[in-house]
Amino acid sequence: MMEPILESLREEYQGRMDVVFIDVGKDPKAAEPYAIQSIPTQIYYDAAGTERWRHVGYLSQEDILAGLLAEGVTLPEK
Repeated sequence: MMEPILESLREEYQGRMDVVFIDVGKDPKAAEPYAIQSIPTQIYYDAAGTERWRHVGYLSQEDILAGLLAEGVTLPEK
């Protein structure tokens, strides 16, 4: 359910924000470096690579953007 939302964000913010989707169902070892224990898990980083926010469960695109703003992440202009 999250993949289409992340793809939409990737397209909408192309060149201004990186959106990376890792399918840990296909590659369970990929979850280890991120300490993912449940899916879906979203991890949000700022431009410096610092984790700003982590959420387990479904989030709409609007909730993702609102969560980033609440964490003080400056979203790039469209």
